[in-house]
Amino acid sequence: MRRGLGLLAVASATLGAALSHAGVKQAVAVNDAAILEEGFPRTLSEYGFFADGARQLPGARVTPYALNTPLWSDGAEKLRFIYLPEGTRLEADGDGLLQFPVGAAIIKTFAFGEGADRRLIETRVLLHRTDGWTALPYRWNAEQTEATLALAGGRIDLVTPAGEAISYAIPNKNQCKACHSKDGVVIPIGPKARNLSAEWLGQMAQRGALDTVPQGADLMPEWNDHATGPAEPLARAYLDVNCAHCHQPGGGASNSGLDLRWEQDSAHAIGIMKRPVAAGRGAGGHEFSILPGAPDQSILLYRMDSAEPGIAMPEIGKSSVDREGSAVVRRWIMEMQQ
Repeated sequence: MRRGLGLLAVASATLGAALSHAGVKQAVAVNDAAILEEGFPRTLSEYGFFADGARQLPGARVTPYALNTPLWSDGAEKLRFIYLPEGTRLEADGDGLLQFPVGAAIIKTFAFGEGADRRLIETRVLLHRTDGWTALPYRWNAEQTEATLALAGGRIDLVTPAGEAISYAIPNKNQCKACHSKDGVVIPIGPKARNLSAEWLGQMAQRGALDTVPQGADLMPEWNDHATGPAEPLARAYLDVNCAHCHQPGGGASNSGLDLRWEQDSAHAIGIMKRPVAAGRGAGGHEFSILPGAPDQSILLYRMDSAEPGIAMPEIGKSSVDREGSAVVRRWIMEMQQ
């Protein structure tokens, strides 16, 4: 289940009251040294990001955010936060990635279930150190009291919101780096101005936590409208968020020749009537990445519809098929003129 954008306003307005009711002091200080110094803290609590980790109540200067179109990970709920050290702010770079100061962190927790049955599975952190970004995964214990560094990743058997029993994969440190790498450098991939609500950006600027709200940003659509909204922008946003961190110049799959970024306007670059660089079993016997009007003959959709290693795309981050995402991309291809 996706956290709606409206929850951000509710969180901002009620956080203090919630903490007071819980008997938790809101002024929990983040451990800046844990972010900046060499080495990897063994537990998530050492950072001080949360006043209450089990309930994901953020500490001081830790701000929740949501994405218009979120990355899909076996249907997990994502709880997203950013931390900015005192006296710093984000800088807008057009409608692309926000620029984070050294000492900042991006925190993302993956959870399954709802209400009392919600189970925190892992929390991934991106730490902006003086020598660049470092990505680390933390695995929550069964008691939901602590998350421990999982450099080697891990597997957890669970049931997805769609009712599928899967072996959920926590990525290892190298896999985190692979998805977040561009031109060999680790970078964030989620918080792009075009994929954040104008309301959130405005609130951050008003607080002095963002230098300016980008004007005229080509905002991605809200995924909540995926069943009835226009197929093309929804499909393009989905591919940008789920695939373009690898399929772009400088990305891990740049040798494929596919460029699935939102801003790419070349039909051939996004795969339309494009033959694969190498036709292996991942092509499924099809000739083109996208064949207009023929989703069942399009390599892109064939790979999206598979959970089989060696065929499935994305290669990392899913153990099941995103039926809703696949349906939007199918509708987009069907609407193309042959």
